[in-house]
Amino acid sequence: MINPFDDTYFMKRALQEAETAYEKGEIPIGAVIVIDNKIIARTHNLTETLNDVTAHAEMQAITAAANYLGGKYLKKCTLYVTIEPCQMCAGALYWSQIDRIVFGAKDELRGCIVMGTTLHPKTKMMGGILAEEASKLLKQFFIEKRNLN
Repeated sequence: MINPFDDTYFMKRALQEAETAYEKGEIPIGAVIVIDNKIIARTHNLTETLNDVTAHAEMQAITAAANYLGGKYLKKCTLYVTIEPCQMCAGALYWSQIDRIVFGAKDELRGCIVMGTTLHPKTKMMGGILAEEASKLLKQFFIEKRNLN
């Protein structure tokens, strides 16, 4: 039997969060955290809304998932995020001891890979899931932002 709850399924949920951010005028990055095929956190960027540079989708997701689980460690959890985490978010994910990070599009300029950020030794990371969709939404957002200014 095919499991309908695969990486693509959960990345689509993260993309829905990115679209919500887009509609609010936030940089369209969305994230969900999953444990045992259940979404325990669904968030998006809130840096403009909260006037907080640390209010990235991943940071919001870490907090929401920790609150749900009643503890600071996200063992057995997977983060799905539409764009590769930045250095700050990767650092927080390191401390959360999350099992897996699955991202959509790479961030060639500020992503944790190009920045050489260390993840927790037990954390596995993979990218490219619905990368085109995630990248397209982000590019569209910045094109519109530039045209308004």
